[in-house]
Amino acid sequence: MSMLATFWRNNKSLFVFLFLMVLFRSAVADWNRVPSGSMLPTIREGDCILVDKMAYDLRVPLTHIRIAHLGDPRRGDIVTIDSAAAHELLVKRIVALPGDSVALSDNVLYVNGVRAAYRPLAAAPMRDAPSTPGIYLVEQLGDSRHVVRWSPAAPSPRSSFGPVIVPAGEYFMLGDNRDNSADSRYFGFFPRSEVTGRTRRVAYSLDPEHFYLPRLGRFGESLDAVAAADTFSPR
Repeated sequence: MSMLATFWRNNKSLFVFLFLMVLFRSAVADWNRVPSGSMLPTIREGDCILVDKMAYDLRVPLTHIRIAHLGDPRRGDIVTIDSAAAHELLVKRIVALPGDSVALSDNVLYVNGVRAAYRPLAAAPMRDAPSTPGIYLVEQLGDSRHVVRWSPAAPSPRSSFGPVIVPAGEYFMLGDNRDNSADSRYFGFFPRSEVTGRTRRVAYSLDPEHFYLPRLGRFGESLDAVAAADTFSPR
């Protein structure tokens, strides 16, 4: 028996496992490490997020070929995008759907002429990260409620934008870190075909500011838990 055949016989189970794992991560569920802060404070640098690849479509593994349509993204969903415009995988929040009118005015969001409501958080969500100061507010528009971060000391040159109409089959997406996010304000609308999954939870988290020690409190945490649990100040 050849050395190759012996190697295959001794490691066949491992190769089958790895092959099935690749198919699973491609078509069913995946986990992605987030290196940037464009979704602060919802997703923090060092977070590894769980991605549901079957949230919207069933696809042929390792391709973007859709076998079955399972649903459509909704306003407020955090999604992964295999962006041709950005030439990389992005994680952003959907703020406007096909046919919507969307605008920003000094970071205040308007969809179809309706102004989002803003309330300051009763407690800062990132007390353990003094290097990322900012203003943290809960942004609510309809049923979509989540935390956003503004940086008055370094505002984005596109903190005011639009209004624009979202074309059919496309979505307008923003990062929750509004003054430090490359999103639809820079790359344009994202096609439905580039949306590869939805994320709602952290798998695990390592803190790059503290020698990559685990942030145990974030393991398995819901991404919008802060907004859901926050007690608004009376202002």
